[in-house]
Formats: sequence, structure tokens, C-alpha cells
Amino acid sequence: MKTNKISIKTNTKNYSIVIGRALIGKIDKIFEANGLKFDKCLIVTDKNIPNKFKKLLYRKLKIKKNFKLEMTASEKNKNYHAIEKIHNILFDNRFNREDCVISFGGGIIGDIVGFASSTFKRGIKFINIPSTLLSQVDSSIGGKTGVNNKFGKNLIGSFYQPDLVVSDISILSSLPKREIICGYAEILKSSLIDNFDNFLYLDKNLDKILKLESPFIEKSIIKSCNLKKKVVEKDEIEKNYRKVLNLGHTFAHSYESTLGFSKKLNHGEAVILGIKNATEFSFKKKFLSKEKFNTIFNHINRIGMKPKIERLFKKKDISKIINFMKIDKKNNSNNINLILIKDFGKIILDFQISPLNLKKFISNTLN
Repeated sequence: MKTNKISIKTNTKNYSIVIGRALIGKIDKIFEANGLKFDKCLIVTDKNIPNKFKKLLYRKLKIKKNFKLEMTASEKNKNYHAIEKIHNILFDNRFNREDCVISFGGGIIGDIVGFASSTFKRGIKFINIPSTLLSQVDSSIGGKTGVNNKFGKNLIGSFYQPDLVVSDISILSSLPKREIICGYAEILKSSLIDNFDNFLYLDKNLDKILKLESPFIEKSIIKSCNLKKKVVEKDEIEKNYRKVLNLGHTFAHSYESTLGFSKKLNHGEAVILGIKNATEFSFKKKFLSKEKFNTIFNHINRIGMKPKIERLFKKKDISKIINFMKIDKKNNSNNINLILIKDFGKIILDFQISPLNLKKFISNTLN
């Protein structure tokens, strides 16, 4: 497979996403080709990445002073303490804004490193090397960074675009199937936002994509990245249009927060459940036709996701779910803002619903 390059142009920064196989082995050449030079860098890696990839990255980086930090990627560790760890290394070793921090991990590591980079001396160079399918198709692109706190998920953060994204598809073969499904959630979401043809491609090739077969996985990643590019370039800091990317996420984030970011439900699984809820709600409100509702629902049921929402939550959890929905970033009134779907490629951005009415819908969903 040839290496693909997607250029992102935003108001704050222009950068490239490089997508291909065996890219870690030529990372020094990729940096050079993209005009990235620095004498000092901190590499923050996810402990779960196989050692062969980490060692290859360390060996191939032609930089005078390399510092390394390994972190355990979990939503519970995505907090201020992780940011302070990174900042302490940068300050102790006298990093300046022309030096660089490299994230080598999934979306959690990317979010932490991106936020730490944006707040260190008001911005240091930041390179993202996403190691999971979810981060390659979504979180590594577009500049959203952040950490969690007791009030919810990603409520503290910034918009800070990377200087480069390098997506090595070869790393994906080391992931368990659950992680592949997690990433597929964002691929599915992108197709619903984009157009029916993209969805049909996924529907026809679902099993091949989940098995990471070529050229199906490559095409799916590139299609998702191009959709994200289109959205981010149009609305970099989510003033309006970029909200389309939150399809299913109001439900998803509240589920994750209610469970205390438990391993029972990872982010991608929560997104799939959230898309399922948003689709069902859209159908009940007569925004979405029965035929299209069934098409999407049948596809989701074919994914083979293990967590069943009715087994994860009990009736006593419903109030907690609603409370987390109330403090969602998209809300600007006492109502809850939902992102719904009218058709493939037609997303409703600002559907307002009272907490009481939404509580009834969720209660019925859990029965």
C-alpha cells in the first residue's frame, strides 16, 4: 500500500496526516519531509504498545536529546496529575517552545499530551503518533485535547492542533478485537455524517474491516480522516458545524461518567451505544424514516459488541446519567442538547429536550 498524505488547513495551524504501513521504521524521514527539526523531545508512550514498536521509534528518532515517559492509558488516569508529570519533565530539562513533545499511544495519551503541550509556555511543538484505530480515525485529528474530572469527561481542555500526525496501520494488528470495535465506532459515525455510499461500503465490508484486511481498513481510515478534515477546516473550535462529530456522544460520555470510567465500557463501545440511542430517538421523533432506522440498527447489531446497555445500568443509575448529560459542553440552557440524524449526511445539531423527557426515553431504553 502506498503512503497517503492528507493536508489539514485551519486558522491556527496547517499540518499533515501521514497514513500507511511500516511508517515507524522511517519516522526520521517523515519528520524531515514535513520540515520538523528540533534538538530535544519528550516521547510519551502508552505502556500497552508492544516493545518492538517502542524500541523501533526510539532507535529511528535522530534527535540529540530524547526523554521518555511511559503512562498507563485509562480514563481514570486522564487527569491533572498526568499533565503535571509531563510538565515537570519539560521544566526540569529546560524545554523551550521550539522543542517537541511526541504522543505515541491511543486517544487518551493523545488528549493528555496535547493538553500538556498546549499549556506548557502557552504552546510547544506537538506530534501525534496514534496507535489505536480510534485515535487514527478520530481523536488524533482536529486539535481537541483535554482531561477528565469528577464532573465528567473532557470538561477541561483546549483546542490545540498537532504539528504532524503519523498513522502507522501496522500497529493495529497488535490490538485486541475489542479495541478494533472501539475504533470502528468512529468509522461508523463518520459514514453516517458523510453520505450513504460510505455507509454502504462499511455495510458490505464490515467483517473485512474488523479483521483489518487490505485495502478495506486503509480505505475506511482515509474516508474517516477526510470527513474529519472537512469538518475541522469548516469549524475548528466547534462554534456550530463541528458539533456533527458529537453524534451519539452526549449519551456516550454520560454512560462512561456514570460507570466511573470503568473497564466494563470503553469509549468506542459507549459511542456505539450512543449512536444507537440517537438513531432510535431520531426515529421516535419522526426525523428518521423506519427504513433508514432499520438499516442503521441492523448494521450496529452485526458489529458483535459485547456490552449490552440494559446489563450495565440499573434504574437507580438513570438520574446520574441525566445529571452528567446536563453538564455536557454543548448545553447552553436548562435543556439538554442532542445531536440527531435525519438521513445519511443530514445531521440535526441542536435538538433541545428537557431532562424530564429525556429521562423517560432512557428509562424505556434500559427496560
